Amino acid sequence: MSLPKRDGVHDRYYLIHKPDTSPEVLAEADLCIRDVLSGAARENHAAYPTVVRNHNGTPFLPNQLLERHLSRLPLKEFPCEDAVSICDAMRRLVGWEEIRYELEKYIEKQVQERCFLVGEREDGFTVFPPCAVRPELRPEDVDEGLLRFACYVAVCHTVYGQSFESLTTEHILGLVSQIRPDMVKELKTNGSGKLPKDIQQRKTEHFTASANDAFATIRITARDSTEECYAEILDYLCAVLEQEEFPRSYSVECRGKEKIYLPIPGLPKKGVNQLFACAVQHPNLHPAIERYARLAMREYEWYQNLADEACAMPGSFAVFALGLEGEQWAPLVAEYLDLCDDEHSSLQEKFLHALIRKFGFQPWTLGVLVRGALSMQNLKPAKEFRSLIANAESLDALLTVKRRFSAYLLPEEDKDPKFRAIAWQSLLWAIWGPSSENGGSKVIKTVPKELKEKYQQVFA
Repeated sequence: MSLPKRDGVHDRYYLIHKPDTSPEVLAEADLCIRDVLSGAARENHAAYPTVVRNHNGTPFLPNQLLERHLSRLPLKEFPCEDAVSICDAMRRLVGWEEIRYELEKYIEKQVQERCFLVGEREDGFTVFPPCAVRPELRPEDVDEGLLRFACYVAVCHTVYGQSFESLTTEHILGLVSQIRPDMVKELKTNGSGKLPKDIQQRKTEHFTASANDAFATIRITARDSTEECYAEILDYLCAVLEQEEFPRSYSVECRGKEKIYLPIPGLPKKGVNQLFACAVQHPNLHPAIERYARLAMREYEWYQNLADEACAMPGSFAVFALGLEGEQWAPLVAEYLDLCDDEHSSLQEKFLHALIRKFGFQPWTLGVLVRGALSMQNLKPAKEFRSLIANAESLDALLTVKRRFSAYLLPEEDKDPKFRAIAWQSLLWAIWGPSSENGGSKVIKTVPKELKEKYQQVFA
């Protein structure tokens, strides 16, 4: 079969949204859609943009394939399962980000614009405009299948999207709730229904818990403070996170009888803090805490029930709890710090201060501090650092790190001499703050004579 020349960027694909698109190309696009559903299609992201190929090798943009399929579905007696099938298949093939915008546009056009009067945003901070149900709208005018699909799209934004996409979830569910509040209530109670029953709800002698994938929440109530109780809770948390359908950004709401928190000043006194402060007291549970931490840690994901100034990656409190147990957990802490978003995450600063206060300046704590200094912008020193470093043993530890500095950097970091210099200066700043600049002249002026040479070597 002879097809016309491709008209996409760098001739990588065919465009199918033009009125004059050839019937042969459209036939290949329909074949590609069938192949996506059957699993025979293949994606190619070797260059921008990502394309999807049918079994003949004919390439198309995934969002255009999705738009073509959805546009042909009837709005009356809307086949929700059919729509979900193509979305799930396309998401598995090319990823959520490739189809997110197309789905947003579809819900905006077929639900928001058809069923609502859309107002004006009153300020520049509101993401979505106010919407009110059209007065002439009758219940029979809105198809239940279409609303269920809207709920599916809403949940997907939370489950597969980045943390900020929860705003889209709230907006779409807000629309649906104005027409069918019972549908949204069901989601709030049972989630999407994709989680196994023993994950949605779990009740034992020691605890009760529930997980809701639609609203990205885990709620736990500990009935006692035994090792068995916390072991079961940790096992449950891991089981939730092992579910593909559960969001990576979520909130953990935990209530227990033991009102203790991690010994880290300034850390939010939330239930998740309390949970790991209690669990870490049982050494037998440390491997389970590590397991949770590794399942939870994801770059650009967040605990959703923490204030912006205390935003933290999931797994933070588990890592902090283990980190304060000693050197054996330094590799886990380093991995965590390397995943932290250096523009938005700062809670690790409070942990690092507590770590140094507890263990002092040793090669392993300084190694952690290196990764910490690179995990955020301008890690500030604790007030005690100047006095804690002011001894021969601590300064020798710092000099040991300086001599072996490459070992504390990632391979790609170590290749760049400029980066090595910045990383070393960041470490000095994390200990002395602004006084570390200009060769540490302000610091050196005030040190005891017997330590002056070591300070000079540090800042040389």
